[in-house]
Amino acid sequence: MKKLFALLAVVASLTACGTTGEHRAEDATDTKTAAFDSAAGVQMLERNQLRARDRVFFDFDRHNLNSDAIRTLNAQIALLKANPNVRVVIEGHADERGTREYNIALGSRRAAAVRNYMIANGIAAARITTISYGWERPQVLGSNEAAWAQNRRAVTVLQ
Repeated sequence: MKKLFALLAVVASLTACGTTGEHRAEDATDTKTAAFDSAAGVQMLERNQLRARDRVFFDFDRHNLNSDAIRTLNAQIALLKANPNVRVVIEGHADERGTREYNIALGSRRAAAVRNYMIANGIAAARITTISYGWERPQVLGSNEAAWAQNRRAVTVLQ
């Protein structure tokens, strides 16, 4: 039990260090298990005592993981390794630009990038499901770069 609490403290400090605050003020409308942690100013992935940032962001028309995304995913991976019975769904999202079909495919590539990173870092493929919503579930409404940047994301939802 002490090891679990120590791990959670390390993960909490890692996620706090990796926060820039520029994309973290979303509400929890797209996941039932998300909770906003106002002290840290980040969207959190939560189930009982498990906590880590729940989303990563992508550049326009890209699905590669940047360094901030990798830090977030490493914290999620640590939690998943410490809790081997937890399963996740990775939701891929896109902004409103492009056709519906293109954005569904882009959201799928984004979710797959997260899934593949988790698998490459020791999480069993059977624990991870992916789905793409394309631009159909925007986090932020608006037709400007600030809104689009928050909508280009992959969200990890605990099962």
